[in-house]
Amino acid sequence: MHTKHARSVATTSAASWINLTSLLALGLLIHLGFGALLTLSVDEAHYVLYAAKPDWSYFDHPPLVGWIQWPLVAAGAPDSVIRLIPQLLWLIACLLTRRLAIQIYDLRLLRDAAQDKPAISRDTVGLWAVGLVLLAPVMHVLAVGLLPDSLLMVLVLLLMSVTLKLAQPAPHHTAQWLALGVLLGLAGLSKYTAVLPAAAVIVTLLVTRGVRLLLTAGPWFAAVVALVMISPVLYWNAQHEWISFTYQLQHGSGGAWKARRLAAFAGVQLVAYGPLLVLGAYLASRQIIKSKQWLGAGLLLFFFIPFVVTGLMSGGGGSLPHWTAPAWLAMTPFAANALAERWASGRQALILAFIRAQAVMCLVAFAALFFVGIPGLSADHPLARKNPLADLWGWDEAGLKALELARAHDLPSLSVRNWTLGSRLAWYGRPLPVYVLDNRFDQFDLWFGKIPPGTDSLFVNWSQVHFDLPTQTGEFEWCRLIGSFEAKRLTRHVSRFDYYHCRQWGANHNATTK
Repeated sequence: MHTKHARSVATTSAASWINLTSLLALGLLIHLGFGALLTLSVDEAHYVLYAAKPDWSYFDHPPLVGWIQWPLVAAGAPDSVIRLIPQLLWLIACLLTRRLAIQIYDLRLLRDAAQDKPAISRDTVGLWAVGLVLLAPVMHVLAVGLLPDSLLMVLVLLLMSVTLKLAQPAPHHTAQWLALGVLLGLAGLSKYTAVLPAAAVIVTLLVTRGVRLLLTAGPWFAAVVALVMISPVLYWNAQHEWISFTYQLQHGSGGAWKARRLAAFAGVQLVAYGPLLVLGAYLASRQIIKSKQWLGAGLLLFFFIPFVVTGLMSGGGGSLPHWTAPAWLAMTPFAANALAERWASGRQALILAFIRAQAVMCLVAFAALFFVGIPGLSADHPLARKNPLADLWGWDEAGLKALELARAHDLPSLSVRNWTLGSRLAWYGRPLPVYVLDNRFDQFDLWFGKIPPGTDSLFVNWSQVHFDLPTQTGEFEWCRLIGSFEAKRLTRHVSRFDYYHCRQWGANHNATTK
């Protein structure tokens, strides 16, 4: 009997590892494919320029997202190789989520101590955690394009793991407090909103260990380490009149607060991360409250603090779907435990429906990305003229075309109306400077300054975000069309780039267009 049981356990473990490897391999294959197919997005190009122009910090974000790409950019790696970084971060995040789900299972954080052992295994819980990540559409976006949130996802999970250890009553080593300080510092170097998971760390430790914890050296040692690590950001801002902090406060506050924006935020979150994860979050939170697990409640703050803050910011118009990705990953280990137990109890219908719905959502999204829109749609159709996926296609060739035309016409720079166009051109059209012809101060002003008066430039217009030519009084004297580029996917028109030779910036007379 004992031998049969051992064989059964070994067989189950082997099957779980095969399933785990299959899930991870599927995700990596998807990300490798799209990483090689699509050009850099607006934000990706902006952050890879951080690596091309290394500094202690930057106008809108801390520097880690640039520093981590610097070795590959310095070596001249292509986009597809640079995109291996977010793919590796996604893989690490999956494995960390799995490990945390198993730790939560072992500590029985979702169950009363008196409850019977559940009818699920540790490996099953881990598989559910990875499956939840794989079924969340936005997680694939962050797995292909490196954003500060891609870094923060991994760091939040590591912070949860260290906090889980430090929350235990057993004696703690200096190395654990050092790890906490390093992780907090790295989070601070990734994104300013890292202050939110930091708050979750503090509250969790105070709730589980008591206020007396503050009388020990460990927390203060961790705080000093974190402060030293974020000193480059403080140093850079001190040299630039604290512009990053001013910008973040203005950016986060948004405009007038409206309830409908909060409702839209909730709807977008449901689509972006899927109803299955939302269901798991509800079940896990309810169970932790019911069982009065203070450690579990503290760890849930890694989700609730940033999610609530981001939700409130959305009412003012200041939030994006991927901002909550680290928070949802923090919830995933709990949701995996709750959903696995519900599935094992025989209540599978709703879960299965959600799994199928999310799988279809992901497949539709992947198909749309592959075809860059809806296959067979004519170029003059309204959906084709304003195709959001066109933003990920053709910029590499358009940048090379701009560089060729600028050199052919002896033009010293490129210019655009908005930074969202400038980031791709500055990357694919390097080393030419790119001037953003607006009154907004941003990172481009720090990199390239304002366009010098009296100079000519190659102005680039894009059909998906079309601007009037910069030929008003005080702008260029005239702008003349000298070339165009049609971006196509599988013979279908995606977008058009128009290139203008614009003469004498700062002309104080009536401008014309040729």
